This record gives sequence, C-alpha cells and structure tokens, in this order.
Amino acid sequence: CLGGLAFTSFLVLMVSGVLLLFYYSPSPERAHSSIQFLEDGVWGGQYLRSLHRLSSHALLILIALHTLRVVLTGAFLRPRRFNWLVGCALLGLAVAGAYTGYLLPMDQLAFWATQTGMELLRALPLGDGLRALLVPDQVGGPLSLLRFYALHVVVLPLAMLVLSMLHFFVI
Repeated sequence: CLGGLAFTSFLVLMVSGVLLLFYYSPSPERAHSSIQFLEDGVWGGQYLRSLHRLSSHALLILIALHTLRVVLTGAFLRPRRFNWLVGCALLGLAVAGAYTGYLLPMDQLAFWATQTGMELLRALPLGDGLRALLVPDQVGGPLSLLRFYALHVVVLPLAMLVLSMLHFFVI
C-alpha cells in the first residue's frame, strides 16, 4: 500500500497547499511576514503549515520506500517497464516540488539552502542553463521567487497529478 499512501500524502499536500494560498504573498518583501502572520495570527495556521510540511516529508519517504520495494521485487522489469519510468518521473517531480517549496518562506535557512542547491546545479550538464532559467536575478529575488512559486503551486502538482493518474491507469 506504499503507493496508495504516497498518493494520500499528495492529496493532503494539495488540500493544505490550497488553504495556504489564502495567506501567502509571493514577493520577497512580504513572503516571510505572510508566513509569520499565518503562524501567529490565523487560528490553526501553524497546524496547517506543519501538516503541509510533514505531508511533504511523508510523500518523499513513501515514494522512496515504494521505489525500494519495486526494485527489490523486480517489478520494474518487463512488462512493467513503462510504469517504472512513470514512477521515476513522479519521484523526480516530488523532489522538485519539495525543493521549490523550500524557498517560499524566505527565511535564512531557505535562502542559504536554495543558494547552495543552485550552486550544486552548476555541476550538472546543462546546469548553468537550468540555473539561469530558475534564478534569472538572484536567489530570493522577485523573479526567482515567482518562478519557484509558480512551479511549486501550479506546474509540478499538475504534472504529478497527471502522471499519478497514468501510473494508476497502467497498473
């Protein structure tokens, strides 16, 4: 049931993320203060943010365990190879979703972790181009924060939802 539990975590992430959208302001000047207001001034806001963060951790752990089970049982071999590739894409999208969400609070930990990740990206082939696409100004700048926000809120969740439906359909 690891795949089903991972999908349940994804659904919790989507619902809690939609609720967080009511309070988050994706601008470098207001992002951190909107998080502070959510945690201190909104009834249940701290719980909601914690639920979102813990669901993200659960999703990554459950997908990793599901992947390990698939590898150990040999379920990635033919005739399930296509579904294995879809699952690997889902794992990559989940990691990307967690990474893009990490910058959004705009605190010191988020800034320096994202800065480190962007420097590590340069070591990959085509990493400089990908870094320039994600961070056109600087880490935490208006454009980079907006791009991380759009990826985290719209692009990656929709891609994960489509691939999850494909993954379940193939099963």
